[in-house]
Amino acid sequence: MSPATRTIRSGNPSLDDTLLGIHLGDNVVWQVNELEDYRIFAQPFAAQAIRDGFACVYVRFAAHAPILTPQPGLEIIELDPSAGFDPFCSRLHRVIEERGRECHFVFDNISDLVAEWATDELLANFFQVTCPFLFELDTVAFFGLKLGNHQDRAVARIRDTTQILINVYRVGGQKFFHALKVWDRYSSKMFLPHLVSNDGLSPVIFSGEAAAVVARARREPLRLGSESIAPWESIYRRLLQYEGMNEAQLSSDPEFVLLRQEFALMLLGAHPRFMQLVEEYLGLDDLFEIRRRVVGSGRIGGKALGMLLARSILRRHLGPEEYDRIMESHDSFYVGSDVFYTFLVNNDLFRLRLQLTQGESVSHAEFEEIEERFLRGSFPPEVMAQFENMLDYFGQAPIIVRSSSLLEDSFGNAFAGKYRSEFCVNQGTPEQRLETFLRCVRLVYASALNPDALSYRRKRGLAESDEQMALLIQRVSGAPYKRSFFPTLAGVAFSKNLYAWSDRIDRTKGFIRLVFGLGTRAVDRTSSDYPRLISVSHPDLRPEVGNAIARYSQREVDLLDLDGGALVTRTARVVLGGFDYPNQDLFVSLMKDGFVSDPTSLFIDSDADSLVLTFNNLIKRTNFVSLVGRILEVIEKAYCIPLDVEFTAFIGPDREIRINLVQCRPMNLPGTEGVVVDIPREFPEDRVLFRAHRLVCGGVVPEIRYALYIDPLAYANLPHAEEKRGVGRLVGRINRHPSVQHGKCMMLGPGRWGTSHIDLGVSVSYSDINNTSVLVEMALEEAGHAPEVSYGTHFFQDLVESQIIYLPVYPSDTRDQFHARFFSESPNCLTRLLPDAGAYESMVRLIDVEEAAPGFVIQLAADPQAQRAVCFLRPSGLPPS
Repeated sequence: MSPATRTIRSGNPSLDDTLLGIHLGDNVVWQVNELEDYRIFAQPFAAQAIRDGFACVYVRFAAHAPILTPQPGLEIIELDPSAGFDPFCSRLHRVIEERGRECHFVFDNISDLVAEWATDELLANFFQVTCPFLFELDTVAFFGLKLGNHQDRAVARIRDTTQILINVYRVGGQKFFHALKVWDRYSSKMFLPHLVSNDGLSPVIFSGEAAAVVARARREPLRLGSESIAPWESIYRRLLQYEGMNEAQLSSDPEFVLLRQEFALMLLGAHPRFMQLVEEYLGLDDLFEIRRRVVGSGRIGGKALGMLLARSILRRHLGPEEYDRIMESHDSFYVGSDVFYTFLVNNDLFRLRLQLTQGESVSHAEFEEIEERFLRGSFPPEVMAQFENMLDYFGQAPIIVRSSSLLEDSFGNAFAGKYRSEFCVNQGTPEQRLETFLRCVRLVYASALNPDALSYRRKRGLAESDEQMALLIQRVSGAPYKRSFFPTLAGVAFSKNLYAWSDRIDRTKGFIRLVFGLGTRAVDRTSSDYPRLISVSHPDLRPEVGNAIARYSQREVDLLDLDGGALVTRTARVVLGGFDYPNQDLFVSLMKDGFVSDPTSLFIDSDADSLVLTFNNLIKRTNFVSLVGRILEVIEKAYCIPLDVEFTAFIGPDREIRINLVQCRPMNLPGTEGVVVDIPREFPEDRVLFRAHRLVCGGVVPEIRYALYIDPLAYANLPHAEEKRGVGRLVGRINRHPSVQHGKCMMLGPGRWGTSHIDLGVSVSYSDINNTSVLVEMALEEAGHAPEVSYGTHFFQDLVESQIIYLPVYPSDTRDQFHARFFSESPNCLTRLLPDAGAYESMVRLIDVEEAAPGFVIQLAADPQAQRAVCFLRPSGLPPS
């Protein structure tokens, strides 16, 4: 024992003698058969602590009878574990921190936490994050734990973490005390079984007697061995008796109904609207199939659930025969959410996550260091074994590791693009494939702490919500082609068309963003590339006409390089230049004499430079669009809310289309349903700042104080890429400035906000623009900033969910109007707010309307039904128009 170690009295002298004293910093876990066996040690401990002048806290959270009763000097803190692991641990950590050093704690039986959290894994996680914190503060804490009720691996983790672990059990009407672990001290009798009597603890020193006691003890309460009675295991085993039975006939069996509900809750979550869909569309056999594909334990998350529900809805309403004909099957796996917490705890990352989710900010540079810590993390042996089995199942087929957090793809919280998805090309030896897969998992886990995800959670009031990261492991849809792997078609489809570029388009019939190859190019704002935009009601109508069709088409293809083992981008002309890709005539057209012409036969006699990806023949000659439209209609009717789906599609030899639905999520579309926006008509034209006619979402923003304007020509003329990246960083600083956050802001910038190609627009992330009220894209083609409406991308999802009105403005279009003089000549307050930003003052203009137009505010009114928007100066004393 270190000379600096201080011992305290437990209130039981015999216990103190047996353990050579209890030290400050000790956590003492009592594994007991009966709660009374814990109480007889905890009560004298608390009484002694109060007598000796220590602060003493009873942490009350369980449904069982109290361990301690109220008494002078005892503080009782009540916590609610039903709020979830995160809120419970956060509150407890605050309690521990506030009580300070050398406080004495008595906890309820922590086995009761399993009743709320469903798995032993979370119980072990709780202990492994709480015990070290108590140790650091030199506290002494007693914990009760039900003997024999938990999986061996969970008890092993608790044992590895605690300083003292004691079993108390009953054999033949007698009570025995048996220390299994006592850290940093030893005696020759310490680890013998001790008889508990009124005289104290007496060691059982005869081997025959000790053997009899221990053997009988193991036959009784420990007969379960590693078979936990935690609901994750026990409910599953109890439900297995109903497998294959008629579920309709079982609906009158109250035990079955209750077990099924509990099984669904711990596997799929508790969101009321999702649970209604689960109850209607997922049967017991479906739940069993999900459970058999879960690695570890815990919930499968929102993305996985959305995909499964959408498929079940389609099977129910289309019928099994039609469903099997038009839908590709899936064989996904799910990494349970508990594995994420175990990874955090085992790799000393949980407290870092706690700090960041509770408000500490992190820059993108700092996040790279966090990511490196995650990449060094390890997994428990039992999880590694399941990972290896899963990879054996997939063989060398490419897979993708996708985030599927508890809040992701939920009603109102899409988290679109906030967490990572990592392609795993899955080539090489089993060892190489496993290591590559583990790297993908670690990167997706790390993305839970990336600045955009944390900013999104805080902005939407989700910082304190129980957000666990499950994973969805999917087979990549597609086929190999010349040592590459990719699907023929991929994209995102919306059940409502908010971007109606013609009056003929029915906005209720849906909208598709379609690409050739992997769907990453459909959901990300990439380089100078354009997906095909398809209105389900009028698929032949394009936003572009004439020569513009070739200009605004897809030029590059994302695919998996089987030899290089990576996601790569190739030009469409390189990929398709051999003219031997199956059914190529359905999605390519040819440029001839400045015009686009569609192939009239399977044989294409041309050169690669003339290829244009239009998908014209796919639209004209197959049922692709009507098929996607029907899928959207069926799922939306079940969800009772607009939604979007991500998909891939395969074209068979007979040109039949088969769809693989990989994701489905509900959407909130502000300003589009039942909202009438009154656009004022009577006001001086010199007060109009701009008009727009290509709208996606709408609403009214009555009092905008700041207008951030980035001059398109000045931005285009910046000679160095780093200078353009500096503009993006400056936008983020302006967005986070307290004055801008307090007063509403409108941002106007060149080309595509959020693009990864800095020559085509301002490269910003969600956390750089999340405080703005209006985001305007200036399509100034002479500066190289071509229009590309972001509808359907992850970037667009961010704007919709944050209630940010998005407007593309085309100054060269006679139907639009732009007051260039106001934005270029109004006083610039940039250096007043950010004194060190002078280098950008000629290009980045921050206009304070109180200074530029005293007595006025900026108002924006956008009506997506009428496809009209106007931004104007309104006298500040008048009510909003």
